[in-house]
Amino acid sequence: MDTPPPPPPAAISREAWEGCSVLLDINDGDRLAFFRLTPAATVKIGNKTCSLQPLVGRPFGSLFRVGADGLVPCAAADAPSRGLVYPDDSVQDGADDQVQDETRDNRSLVDNNTAQNLSSDDIEAMKRDGATGDEIVEALIANSSTFGKKTVFSQEKYKLKKQKKYAPKVLLRRPSARSICETYLKKSPARIGFMRVDTLSLLLSMANIGAYSDVLVVDMVGGLIVGAVAERLGGTGYVCSTYLGSVPSSIDIIRMYNLSSDMGSRIVQVPLSDLCSMQSSGNSPSVLNGSSEGQVVKPEDAQAVDTAVLDEKAQLSTEQPTDMEVLNPSLDVQVENSSLDCKGGDDDSIASKSKPGKAPSPEKMKYWNEHGFSSLIVAAPGHEVESLVADLLPLLSSSAPFAIYHQYLEPLAKCMHTLQVSKRAIGMQLSEPWLREYQVLPSRTHPHMQMNAFGGYILSGIRIQSEQVTHK
Repeated sequence: MDTPPPPPPAAISREAWEGCSVLLDINDGDRLAFFRLTPAATVKIGNKTCSLQPLVGRPFGSLFRVGADGLVPCAAADAPSRGLVYPDDSVQDGADDQVQDETRDNRSLVDNNTAQNLSSDDIEAMKRDGATGDEIVEALIANSSTFGKKTVFSQEKYKLKKQKKYAPKVLLRRPSARSICETYLKKSPARIGFMRVDTLSLLLSMANIGAYSDVLVVDMVGGLIVGAVAERLGGTGYVCSTYLGSVPSSIDIIRMYNLSSDMGSRIVQVPLSDLCSMQSSGNSPSVLNGSSEGQVVKPEDAQAVDTAVLDEKAQLSTEQPTDMEVLNPSLDVQVENSSLDCKGGDDDSIASKSKPGKAPSPEKMKYWNEHGFSSLIVAAPGHEVESLVADLLPLLSSSAPFAIYHQYLEPLAKCMHTLQVSKRAIGMQLSEPWLREYQVLPSRTHPHMQMNAFGGYILSGIRIQSEQVTHK
């Protein structure tokens, strides 16, 4: 009798719950911050401190405004669209009105601080009287002597600028592989090895990450790739995060993914030396043999891990939640360990019983020794790629795809040449991801003025057995 198929994994909740981690997008990307929804969690916006309890039970993607009593959900009509658009559809679609607007320009406008008739004292008086931010913005527009002379595009820019100052908006976003990567790339790119979101998506695609896969990952970028692979597997298969030396690599970023207990139990950590000991001896020299062993764990890497452990213990002794905004690499470790270790109110929270990163069972180690891993992803910017891949490829099954990321081209080019000469891989490609974001507006479509022009390099291919192993 055939065994019934395993039940499908539980879907990720579309609503924020008590104890989950969330990403707050304040003023359309001006400020990005991670928070843990605990009863005492607060966020400071301007000069006002707001509780995060109104976010509990709200669907991800909800928009909030700062009211007199804290965060208040916005109506659908108040939700701003991405970018600057024309407020009236007739202006955008009507050719006559659009031509009439294009005849106007701002050449006669002089910024001499005399166009606004509303003083700062008047604005403070409106705040004391209980006026909302939208009412203050409307009053500023009504008392501006040059607002009517501006173009429609300039009027929209003026309105958005005042709304960000007097009526800030907060967007509740679900932490996912894309949002987490974009946030770290904007605030602390060195923490994730300067990896862009398109590079991360290409790594998952080129490594053929899918359901029921056993993926071998070398993650030296804080756990971004381990969490992205676990998120795509959806509670099926396994993610084996291996590391060099005796000190595990930090994978604290996976705490922000809101992985369920089933997904977290599928993430295991094991030293690379233990995986290589299962293979037969007689391989070429690698980073695990000879004098290269001293280059495995750098002093600054070990110090960073020790600092993360000390910060975690120090933050566990306090119950005061903190803003998890990513500002710089030194603050990043403290930020992650401060609020994400608080106990949540749900069994599927990231503080569940099955903590990610446990050692694999002997049965799984034996299975991987006999059958090998189905995929390989390497992101170790601080280590030598050529010798590292020489240890990792024998751990894969035949015809298993691999994808290697590095922010520089030369290490991947040397690795590619070595694999071609040794005939241990086929179908190799050395690619450079390219991503350009455009502003799409009527008569104003162009690339963004400020973009990240560099996304690193990816070496991909398929592992094959060498002729010597085949003859044996």
